[in-house]
Amino acid sequence: MNPSPDPTALPTARAAAERAARAAGVTIRELHDLDTLAEAGALLDQVWPPTTPGGTMITPELLLVLAHSGSYVAGVHQDDRLIGTCLGLLATVGLHSHVAAVEGGTRGRSIGYAVKLHQRAWALERSIATITWTYDPLVSRNAYFNLAKLGALPAEYLADFYGPMQDEVNAGDASDRLLVRWELAAERVELACAGRPHTIEPDGLRSRAVVALDMDERGRPTAGRPDGDTLLVRVPPDIEALRRRDPRAARDWRHALREVLAGLLAERCAVTGFARDGWYLVERPES
Repeated sequence: MNPSPDPTALPTARAAAERAARAAGVTIRELHDLDTLAEAGALLDQVWPPTTPGGTMITPELLLVLAHSGSYVAGVHQDDRLIGTCLGLLATVGLHSHVAAVEGGTRGRSIGYAVKLHQRAWALERSIATITWTYDPLVSRNAYFNLAKLGALPAEYLADFYGPMQDEVNAGDASDRLLVRWELAAERVELACAGRPHTIEPDGLRSRAVVALDMDERGRPTAGRPDGDTLLVRVPPDIEALRRRDPRAARDWRHALREVLAGLLAERCAVTGFARDGWYLVERPES
């Protein structure tokens, strides 16, 4: 059984979620109406287009069942218009946040941050202490959002987790993912949700850190040394653009990161942060 969170975390979590929604100019609430759930399903298909004609990611009926049975199914509204949605599944650990989508043209408004803070308050109201989710470890902006801005921490490297992807965004690439744990009452999470992200500066670590993976002048991955106690692991600045421009280079990055980062995690090293300019900070446990 997972421990219940500290009940004193809930009031500040609610307040932080309300502030984030106001700052983003949206309201976020649970969805239970079939018509609105159909809109949510259509939005998921818009953001993650299925490669099969007429296919859909999740049917409205399944969303209704999940919402009715206690999972997290939320909608983001702007002026009573649905512009985002998020689905989280009840799980052994507490809640697993499976998928989210926000209408195009909204980037830069911190809507995703508001959704996660709403999800955190929702979970704490139900005595859920931990939320997990996965993300592509090559996508630098997502790594910064998850590890710095939210304070989550990677728990496991999942090689080709979903197998061949069927949406247009990920088709043609291996579906490697990092599974992160968001300990909702942890100090680093409390600070992040109060607007104080967990930032690191790799330049200040150079004197004591070993570079395990770097980038050469052509933008290709280059292996370093994986034997330090404090290590830096590089990812490209924009893997999505690289996939379109140079698929072979993108595949090289996929395999290089899998070898280095998955290898370090298998040795029980811990990813403890991510720098905005594209470096994972990895710490080796003391003997």
